[in-house]
Amino acid sequence: MSTATVSVWDDEFSAAVKRLTAAAENDYYNPYQTFDWPDSIPEGALWMSEDLMSVHGTDAAAELTRDQYLALAQWESVNFYSLNVHGIRELLQEVVARIHAPGYEIPTPFFHHFLGEENEHMWFFAEFCLRYGKKLYADRSMAFPAKSHSALLDNFIVFSRILIFEQIVDHFNSRMAADAALPETIRAINRVHHQDESRHIAFGCQLVRALYERLCEAGDAEEQAMARTYVERYIETSIQQLYSVEVYRDAGIPDPFAFRTRLLADPARQAAHASIASRTTAFYQRIGLLG
Repeated sequence: MSTATVSVWDDEFSAAVKRLTAAAENDYYNPYQTFDWPDSIPEGALWMSEDLMSVHGTDAAAELTRDQYLALAQWESVNFYSLNVHGIRELLQEVVARIHAPGYEIPTPFFHHFLGEENEHMWFFAEFCLRYGKKLYADRSMAFPAKSHSALLDNFIVFSRILIFEQIVDHFNSRMAADAALPETIRAINRVHHQDESRHIAFGCQLVRALYERLCEAGDAEEQAMARTYVERYIETSIQQLYSVEVYRDAGIPDPFAFRTRLLADPARQAAHASIASRTTAFYQRIGLLG
């Protein structure tokens, strides 16, 4: 795995690392003592905010029975937390490969907090899935590309994956943390994750910005085009993972493959996708990667 960087981090990035490291230290909590885990989620309760469900706004939603709808909310919730578990495991591996590595002296102090907090997030998301869903859904994330490009582009892709993942997840966390229709257990894990992710996202934006500026300074137009294509594709595939054949099957929906295809083709879902990706799209437009 190539981890080298090509120049020192700028003053803006260094200042952000110091500020966010101090915030992580001041906000430290013990997640193993934070949550109350009831024996079960109340019968008939929604497990996901309705406007975040993959059927929201579609004709297909009206065709579901109430039992199917509640089951869909349950299993989409378990799928969402499963995606978190798999995504966190991947980002931990990538950050561990870079902590205290040459070129990463400046971000390393925050990496320590990042790794500790993300490990704890993975624990409580998995705990929820295994306690209340009795399983984790399988990892079906997009594979990393073959390493046929520079270390600089490799690092940009790695940290873009992390940032995009975190921003999409936080779109859901912030909404569910504030949704009074959800059980407190669900609101609590989303609330705690949102609080930590605000620091991680701020850090990721600064890091990705700095890496993209270096990529532009390197002057390789082909690699800049590869970066743009990869980001666009990763945003799209990340959203598509929210539409799960396994979830639709567990919810008792007939022909789950056709159901997924129908939802993805529904024009009503395009506005939802734009909303989910809005912060990510705005960030990459701001740094000049996306038009």
